[in-house]
Amino acid sequence: MEKLDLARHYKSYYTAKGKPELAYIEKAQYLSIQGKGDPSGEEFMQKIQLIYPVAYALKFAFKAQGKDFVVAKLEGLWWYDENRFRNATIDNAPQTVPRSEWEYRLVIRIPEFIGKEDVESAVAQTVAGKGLTKAREVTFFEMAEGKVVQMLHTGPFDSEPETLAKLNDFITANAFGRNGLHHEIYLSDFRKTPPEKLKTILREPVK
Repeated sequence: MEKLDLARHYKSYYTAKGKPELAYIEKAQYLSIQGKGDPSGEEFMQKIQLIYPVAYALKFAFKAQGKDFVVAKLEGLWWYDENRFRNATIDNAPQTVPRSEWEYRLVIRIPEFIGKEDVESAVAQTVAGKGLTKAREVTFFEMAEGKVVQMLHTGPFDSEPETLAKLNDFITANAFGRNGLHHEIYLSDFRKTPPEKLKTILREPVK
């Protein structure tokens, strides 16, 4: 049985250079769970521990049908109340917006042959089989980002503002306008990888 690896099948989606570049991101579908607060806090980790069991329930259900796939990388969409934090910009928001005020949507990309009903079934299976009642927060989600400016960030999350400043300069120099939420793709498992070796794609939708 051939196993679908989304990172290989959609190589351009999971690839970025060490300098700002334009890219076009196709419409895709995901598992999703939302939250608010400090990404280094317990609630954030709990959200991760809810979305992965659903992802693996899907994987094993489709493996039984002869459609096995690799569970994809974790991603995050991030935003804040821009009316409250009017002076925040792409590059200084991590420092000027309190961590408690960040809102996020964690997502894991799923194959195109998986539908909304399949996700709902996997959620129900996770709740019943593992007793994770909060897994009901996991939903099917679609997103079409289109044109983006992106860059690969290497190193700890605390140094992201340096990379975001480069993205912001590129966006400003090309007179692009913002067109969506700040997007991060965690190529490394930050629960196991030393901070200095983390690799994260930073992506900003533009128009």
